[in-house]
Amino acid sequence: MASHDPSHHSAQPVAGSAPSERTRIRRIADNARYDRATLHAIVDAAYVCHVAFADDKGTHCIPTACWREGDHLYIHGSNGGRLIKLLAKGTQACVTITHVDGLVLARSAFHHSMNYRSAVVYGCFEAVTDKAAALDAFMHHLAPGREHEARPGNSKELAATTVMRISLAEAACKVRTGGPNDDVEDLQLPVWAGVLPLTMTRGAPVPDGLHIQPAPAYVRGWDGLAV
Repeated sequence: MASHDPSHHSAQPVAGSAPSERTRIRRIADNARYDRATLHAIVDAAYVCHVAFADDKGTHCIPTACWREGDHLYIHGSNGGRLIKLLAKGTQACVTITHVDGLVLARSAFHHSMNYRSAVVYGCFEAVTDKAAALDAFMHHLAPGREHEARPGNSKELAATTVMRISLAEAACKVRTGGPNDDVEDLQLPVWAGVLPLTMTRGAPVPDGLHIQPAPAYVRGWDGLAV
């Protein structure tokens, strides 16, 4: 994530995979992370990623649901969708995920920033053969235990769906935490400075009008879980 803030409020990068020419972070490089643990945590906290690619009509960036298994990020879609058809041809893609954790308000406009966790993944997607198992993993990501209760996809539904995955081998993360980093000459300005935290919260479950089953544990505890 781009930022005007030159601060170093995050820890030094954790040793991990060496960055490629595409993933090496040059702007505020101290905020870079190349380790698997940080990358996996950012992907696991996401329900949506953005997939960028180019075709003969231009450059596109499509939001889509995502989940992780091992060292791959997974997506799914209709066989006839443009995104799926292009990726199936081996088109190079760039996948991004961003979580905004707070607005950093400095004393000067130029030094305002955000606290965030972001990831960028480069590579080509490949089709997944065992679609049923992959979609079970997707259900588990949405609500652990749901994969054992919801009706699984039937043969017609699975035949109309493509599940694809991209390796997380060529990826980089960028993380910022902490408060503002004002210039020394601005520290005495009569302006409030600090962080306005942002969090994604879970609301109370809302049953549909045909609700006849008692809520399972993962539904009853939904609004009490940390995000």
